[in-house]
This record gives sequence, structure tokens and C-alpha cells, in this order.
Amino acid sequence: MKKVLKEILKKLKLYDSTKKLIMKRKESKRLTSKYTFESRMKGNEKVCFILAGYKDFCYDIVFGRIKKFVPKDVEVCILSSGKYSEELSNIAKENDWSYLSTKRNNVCLIQNVANSIYKDAKYIYKIDEDIFITKNFFNTLFKTYESCEQEGDYNVGLVAPMIPINGFSHVLILDRFNLREKFEKKFEKIKYAAGPDRMIENNPEVAKFFWGEDKIVPNIDEIDNIVSKDPFAYVACPIRFSIGAIMYSRKLWSDIGMFPVGSGADMGNDEIYLCFQAMKNSKGIIISKNTAVGHLSFGKQNKTMEKYFKDNKKVFDIHNVK
Repeated sequence: MKKVLKEILKKLKLYDSTKKLIMKRKESKRLTSKYTFESRMKGNEKVCFILAGYKDFCYDIVFGRIKKFVPKDVEVCILSSGKYSEELSNIAKENDWSYLSTKRNNVCLIQNVANSIYKDAKYIYKIDEDIFITKNFFNTLFKTYESCEQEGDYNVGLVAPMIPINGFSHVLILDRFNLREKFEKKFEKIKYAAGPDRMIENNPEVAKFFWGEDKIVPNIDEIDNIVSKDPFAYVACPIRFSIGAIMYSRKLWSDIGMFPVGSGADMGNDEIYLCFQAMKNSKGIIISKNTAVGHLSFGKQNKTMEKYFKDNKKVFDIHNVK
């Protein structure tokens, strides 16, 4: 009987020549013991992971926003992939947050480690270090997740806010504030699309436009405040979505076998994998129309936008939020 079972497992590619389950081998490759974890865990059902370590020029405002807006039922852990940062360690300590750093620089790997550590967390918020959180981000995403799962037309893969500098939701922002015509006169025909050929991703002037240059687009806190008062609404994204600020369930991460870990830093591979798995398993990428957060810039815009940030910090700081 054991011999027959073994042959079946081999045919299903669940058993290898060394008589070890391949799934177990995959799991070991997607985790690592080479990490430093400074724990201030609280055992909450919600955790926020912040991927950071490479854009320290904006930490004061980015982390200041998180400190102000994170709810009490969401604990925070800063993640730095491939480096240990005294600055991030100190930020975590000052705010009673945890800090995790991995020796190897791989964004998929460090998120796997973080999820494996936070075994009690059922819901995970993941934020990149160039995301500027707003007042309604946390609670609105959770409300959207629950409502869509319980009463909506989709099974949820992940939920996200509207993000002005984003291939999909920049169109939602333009439509909400009746700015299609102005955008197309200044830049290009609107498409629900990102990519190196689209200005939303490659043109720093577009990034400045969405950060309020020429006072056409409202400040991100004002956008968030306005849309939070709109009727409850969300939309499913039918294209690849940039996952700079998202919420998903621990069950999803477990069901997809964690994030696959490649040979390099895997920048963007967590995004590709999540979007692929959502499509494969008929789970919606759900965008809330009742909250918005800021994204500094995409790669080709980064150099210009770093200077713009340093010269215009008031644009990015918290505006009129109690």
C-alpha cells in the first residue's frame, strides 16, 4: 500500500526522489532563519507591515502619518529587506512597533517571514515606504473587505484604496473630480493602464500633477475626506494592480502557498503573484472608492520626485485632519 501511495504522489509531483514532500521543500525555500526580529507583538488580529529601508528622506512624514492614523486594533511591524537599519529600529521602538530585518534582500521572502511570525493575524495591511496614509485608509479597507465578502458580488483577493499615481485608480480620481479633459489636454489620452509607455508611470510631471501642482488635483487628505463622505462604493480592478497599499487575509497567503522566492530581490514579483493568484482563483482585486492614499512616484519618476518632495514637504504633510 505504501508503495502504491508513493507512486501516486510521484505522479502528482508531491513526492521527490529523496522521499520528501516537495511542498515541504518549497516552504523551506520560501522562509529563512537569517533574520532579526525586535518583537513588540500584541497578538492582534490585524497587522500592518511597512516595507522600508531605501527612501529614508520621506520617513518623517510617512511614519508620522501611520502613527497618527493607525487604529488601536492594528499592530505595526516595519520590515527592511536585506539590511538592518538603526533608524527604522529606533522608529519602531519609539512607537511601540515591531521591527523585522532579513539578511537577504528579497521582498517576497521577508513578507513570508513576517506572516509566519504573526500567526495570530487574520488580516494583513501591507504598505510601501513611499505611501502616504490617510485618515480613512485602515477602517475603510476593512469595511470594504467585510462588506464585499459577506454581501458583495465577489470573493475577495485583496482590497486597496484609490491611489492617484496608479495605473488603474488614477482614472477613478480623475472621474471623481471631473478632471479627464484637463488631464488629457496636459498629458495623454486616459487609459486604465500603467507600464513604461504610460505617463502615469514614466512622467514626473504627471506625478506632480497628482500631488497638487497648479492646484488642479486636491491635496491627498482632502481627497480622502471628500470621498469618505460619498455613498459606499467599490469597484473590481480588471488589470494588474500596483500593491503599494493593500489589505488581504492570512488565509489567502496560506492558500497560495506563500510568496514564491526567486534568486534576486524579487521587486514586483509579490505583486505579479498576488494578481495572478487572484485571477486564477476567481478572487477580486477590490478598490474602495471611499478612501485614497498618496504614492510618491514610480521608478522613472523617483529622482525628480525625491527633489520635489524635499523642496515641497508641506504638500506631503498632513492637512487639516483632526
